[in-house]
Amino acid sequence: MGLQEFISSVCVQTAVYWAPGTRDGFGQPTWSVGVEIACRWDDTTELIINKYGKEIASQARLLVTQDINAEGYLYLGSLSGLSTPQKSNPKLVSTAYPVQRIEKNPEFKSTTKFVRTVYL
Repeated sequence: MGLQEFISSVCVQTAVYWAPGTRDGFGQPTWSVGVEIACRWDDTTELIINKYGKEIASQARLLVTQDINAEGYLYLGSLSGLSTPQKSNPKLVSTAYPVQRIEKNPEFKSTTKFVRTVYL
């Protein structure tokens, strides 16, 4: 079993991911409608350096099988557990967390396959 197959096999949890959109007329961020992604979500607290270079405590560490944007949000659960307004606005979901850091490392001897770790 290759590394990608292993990662896919352990990513058995469902998360909702909201990618960042454009700014509204008041300069506030917007998000795309949430989509379900496969992940391995570990509730663990650890100190990380966030995307702004500040040391913070991360709430969770995830393995994901696709690229995630650093301005996005993630929620452990499925779309069916969210109301219609929540599906398009992660700020309405109390347990949706902003992405704080992303690590994307190539597999050994590969330029096209990556291991993606996301910190919330």
